[in-house]
Amino acid sequence: MPTNHPSICRGCHGGCAAWVTVDGGRVVRVRPRAGSPFNLGHMCVKGLSAPAMMAHPDRLTVPLKRVGERGQGCFEPVSWDEVMAAIAGRLDAFRRESGPHSVALGQGTGRPHYFHVIRFANTFGTPNWYEPGLANCFIPRITVSNLTYGGFVVGDYYGDTPPRTILFWGHNPLVSGPDGELAFPVKKALAAGARGIAVDPRRSETAQRCDLWLPIRPGTDAALALGMARAIIEEGWYDREFVAAQTLGFDELRAAVAHCTPAWTEERTGVPAGLMLEAARRYALDKPSILDWGVSLEQNPNCLQTVRAVAVLRGLTGNLDIPGGDVFGTELIGAYPVLRQALPPEAQALRLGAERFKLLGGFRAFMPSAHIPTLFGAMRTGQPYPVRALLLFGNNPLATVADSRMVLNSLKALELLVVADHFLTPTAALADYVLPAAMWPEMDGVIELPLVAPRAVFAHRQLAQTGQCRQIEAMLDDLAVRLGLPGAGEPLHDIFNARLRPAGVTFAELANGGMVMPPPTYRRFAEKGFRTPTRKVELFSKGLARLGYDPLPSYAPPPESPEASPETARDYPLILTTGARRSEYFHSDGRQIASLRARRPDPLAELGPATAAVRGISDGDWVRVQSPRGQVRMRARVTPDIMEGVASLDHGWWFPERGPGNFGELESAANVLTSAGPPYDPAFGSYQLRGLLCEVEKE
Repeated sequence: MPTNHPSICRGCHGGCAAWVTVDGGRVVRVRPRAGSPFNLGHMCVKGLSAPAMMAHPDRLTVPLKRVGERGQGCFEPVSWDEVMAAIAGRLDAFRRESGPHSVALGQGTGRPHYFHVIRFANTFGTPNWYEPGLANCFIPRITVSNLTYGGFVVGDYYGDTPPRTILFWGHNPLVSGPDGELAFPVKKALAAGARGIAVDPRRSETAQRCDLWLPIRPGTDAALALGMARAIIEEGWYDREFVAAQTLGFDELRAAVAHCTPAWTEERTGVPAGLMLEAARRYALDKPSILDWGVSLEQNPNCLQTVRAVAVLRGLTGNLDIPGGDVFGTELIGAYPVLRQALPPEAQALRLGAERFKLLGGFRAFMPSAHIPTLFGAMRTGQPYPVRALLLFGNNPLATVADSRMVLNSLKALELLVVADHFLTPTAALADYVLPAAMWPEMDGVIELPLVAPRAVFAHRQLAQTGQCRQIEAMLDDLAVRLGLPGAGEPLHDIFNARLRPAGVTFAELANGGMVMPPPTYRRFAEKGFRTPTRKVELFSKGLARLGYDPLPSYAPPPESPEASPETARDYPLILTTGARRSEYFHSDGRQIASLRARRPDPLAELGPATAAVRGISDGDWVRVQSPRGQVRMRARVTPDIMEGVASLDHGWWFPERGPGNFGELESAANVLTSAGPPYDPAFGSYQLRGLLCEVEKE
C-alpha cells in the first residue's frame, strides 16, 4: 500500500518541502507540501520528476571498474568492498609516495554532501579540493558581504513587511531558485505589488515580470553599479541618517565614483542613462528595497570589485537589516564539523593558488579551496607539483568547468579518477571507478534555508533504496575508516544531532516534517553595530586594504571585449554570455528524463532579431557559435528578449541518449568557448565566463 512521507527536495540547491509517496520500496510520486515559507506549496518540474530519474534504466546502481581504454565507457560491476579497498589502497600509495596534496577532490554546487567532502579532504591531509563556483559563484558574494557589512544578506521575502522594490541584478530566481531563495516567494512579492527592476542582457522570465529592464552589456556590471552609486550620492537619494551613523568611507567612495557620470556609464554598459537614473532613484527611494543579485557578477576577472560595487548600494540606501529589505540570517544550529584543524599548516601552504588568490584559498577565505585552473594545470603538467588523483562527487567538469578541452586533457593525464554520480556522465565515462550515488529520497540530511543567511532549518530521511546506491557521506566514511583518518567512523546522525542541539531538536524529530523557524529580528545594528572590525558598513573596506587589495570598488573592462581587445572583436563581433538557467535542468543534470527533454530538447543560442537577420539566421536554425577557443553547435532562438549584439548560450549540454564514448560532450557545451586562462581576479582567481567574444553562423 502506498505511504506518504514528508521530505525536502534536494534536486537542486534549493529546498522545497515535499510529499514523497513510496510503494513497494520505490518512490512513485513527489508533490509539493504546504507549510514551508520557501516554496509555499509549489515545486518545479525537476523535483516532480524525481521518481522518473530514480527509476531510469540508465541509472547507476552498482559500483563499476573500468576495463577498457579511458573514455570508451567500458566497465564491469564490482562489489563495494572490492572497489573501496582498491580506491583506499591507491590513495594510501599516493599519500606515501608523493604526499596527500597529490590527491584532489571535486564536487558539484550546493549538494548535500558538500561539507563532508571538505571534512574528508582536511582529514586526509590535502588542501586541494574544489567546487566550480568557489571563484565564480556565490563565495565572492558571501566574502564581500562579510567584509562590507559583517555577514551575508538575503531578501526578506518571509516577514510581515513586503518589499516595495526588488532590483534583480544578474539573477533569474523565477527559474534558478537557488539556496532557498526560491521562485515562489519572489512571485508572491511581485504579485503583491513590489516593483521589479532587472539588470540582465536577457529579458529573462524574471525580467518579464519587472517594470524596468536594463539590458546590460555582459561583463560591465561594475560600471553600472558605480554609475548608480554616483547618481544616488549626487542626486541626494542616499539615506543620510544611515550613512552618517552606520557607514565608513562615504567621502572616499564619493570621490572614487565622481567620474562615473551617466554618459560614462551608458558608453560602457549600453544601458541608456535615463533608464539607469530611474532604476537608481527607485531602488534608493521606493523602500524597503531588496537587491537580489546573482552569479553573473562573479564570472569575470574583476570579480571582487564588481561584487563590491553592487554591495555598496545597500549601504548607501540603508536597505540593510530592515523589514522588507536585505536581512541577515540567524545562527540556528552549529557549524558542520569539517575538522579544519586536522589539516596541518604545512599542507595549507601547499594549496594550489592560495598564495596568489587570498580570498579563495588563503586564511581569510570563507571556505579555503584550490584554484581550478592551477589545479587542472598541475594534473596536466606536474607543476608546481604533480596532482595524480582526483575524486569527484556529483560533479561533471567536462560540461561545467571552463575550457572543456583543457578539462578533458587534464582528466586524461590522471593516474586515478573516481566519480560518484547518478548516471554515467561524460566525466564518469573517463573514470577508473564509478560509484552509484543515492538521490535525495534515498538519503538522510539537514538543511538550513536560505543558505549562509538561514531563517529556518529542516531535515529529511531516507525513504527508499535503489540497487546498491549509497549516500556519498557513507562512501567518504568508508574510505576514511580504511585509511585511518581522524574522525573516521563518527555516525552521520551524531553529526546531525550535535549541529541541531542549539535549536533544541533532534534529527529524528525534525525529519518527521518539522521546521525550526524563530521569528525574524531586524535593526540589530542599532544596538550592536555591524559585524565588521569598525562596526560599520565599510564602503571603504579596511579589511581589503590590509590584504593589499583596493578598498574602493572600481571598473575594469572584460579582457576579451570590444573595449579591451578590438582586434579580436573584428573577427568575433558578438558578445558571448553563458549560463542561462532552464527550469528543466540543474546544470548538466536531467537530460535523460523524457518528460524534461521533450520540453527542452535542444541546446539554444539566443540572438536578437537584428543580430540574426544580418547573418541570415531564422528561429529554429542550427548554427555554429565560434570563439577564439573553438566552436559548438546550437539551435538558434531568435527573440526580442535579448540585447542586440549578444549571444546567450545554454550551458551544461551533452547527449546521454547516444551512449558512452559518443556523449557529444564537446559538440554543444558552452564551456568549449569559455576561458580558464588569465588574467584572473587578484583576490578570488575568477576567470572570464561572460562578456567574451564570439561569432555565430548558420549551418
